[in-house]
Formats: sequence, C-alpha cells, structure tokens
Amino acid sequence: MTEARPILYSFRRCPYAMRGRMALDVAGIEVEHREILLKDKPDEMLAASPKGTVPVVVLPDGRVLEESLDVMLWALDQNDPEGWLWPNPEDRAEIDTLITANDGPFKHHLDRYKYATRYDGAVSSEHREAAVHHLAYLEERLSCSSQLLGDAPCLADIALFPFIRQFANTDRDWFDAQPWPNLQRWLAGHLGSERFNRIMRKHPLFKSSD
Repeated sequence: MTEARPILYSFRRCPYAMRGRMALDVAGIEVEHREILLKDKPDEMLAASPKGTVPVVVLPDGRVLEESLDVMLWALDQNDPEGWLWPNPEDRAEIDTLITANDGPFKHHLDRYKYATRYDGAVSSEHREAAVHHLAYLEERLSCSSQLLGDAPCLADIALFPFIRQFANTDRDWFDAQPWPNLQRWLAGHLGSERFNRIMRKHPLFKSSD
C-alpha cells in the first residue's frame, strides 16, 4: 500500500505559496499538489481551511497547516539538509525580525503599490516610496554578505525573496534602475536557482470531485 502523502493546495504565483513550496522541496517532502484558482477555490480546500488562502497543507493524520510559515517550519523540522532553520542560535531573533518586517509593513505597502485600485485612496507611488525604506535596509545588509545572515541562504532569505520578486515585477524597469546592486544580485540568484525553477513548474488545475 502506498503511504499517503500530504495534500498541498497552492497557487503558482502567490509569494506565500512559493515560500511554502521552497521549504517542501528542500526537505524532500512529496506532496499531492492541487493547483487552484483563487477566484474559484475548491470545496475540499475550503472545508480544510475556511479562510481560503494558500498555501494549505493537509497532513495524512488530518492536521491542517494554513499559514505559509507553519508550512515552512513543519517541512524543515522534518528535514533541513541545507540548514535554513536558525543557522546560529543567536540569529533566531534577527530572522524573526526580518520576516515580521516583510510580512507586516512591507507587504502592506507592496499590496497598495501593486494593486492600488483595490484600496480606496491608495496612491501607488506613495506606497512604493514607503516600501523603499525596507529595500534599502536589505541592500545595506547584503553589502556585507551574499545572503541576509551570512553567505548561505536561511529561512529569512527564502521567506522574503518571493515578495521582493513581486515588488520588482510591478515595474521591472524602475526596480532595475535603482542603486541596489546587492539586492538585485541576491534576488537574481534566488530566481535563477534550480529549486525555484522546479517549484514554479506549472501543474494542471485541481478539479473538485463530484
């Protein structure tokens, strides 16, 4: 009998889903990949996670992981061959701070920069300018090392780069023209990796069972 695999509900272009898939891939965890459309969420996913966001992982024992960081931490707790989890004990608080800044203030401005028409009164250029402070801080950190906490990727790098990718792609010419050579190098390195190309492969849409 084949052992049941975790079920992953994902949307290819969602940065939260990207970082979850990155962790599942490095951990070598095989999943039943169910690609969805956010505008047409399958009943099976909503039954498991009524909040309706991706990624969602349904474990064989019935537990549900419905936050991307929970998916990452669970996967890396099973297997962390590249040491993404807390490479040094003293780095844990710094990693948490970087992820909190990304998922909080930066994501707030990113959404209103990229999707200004969805937010009443949002001015895209103002939110881009507000987000620049975070990017300038990352640029400064990356002037001292190739990754955010040294020369090897860790949880912070993997958790952040899908969102920097989304910001960059909103106006790629503008982003490339900014004085951020270290940030641009760092982002290009993650986007050009075999792992990122692997987790970005297209999957057929999951169809709800009758």
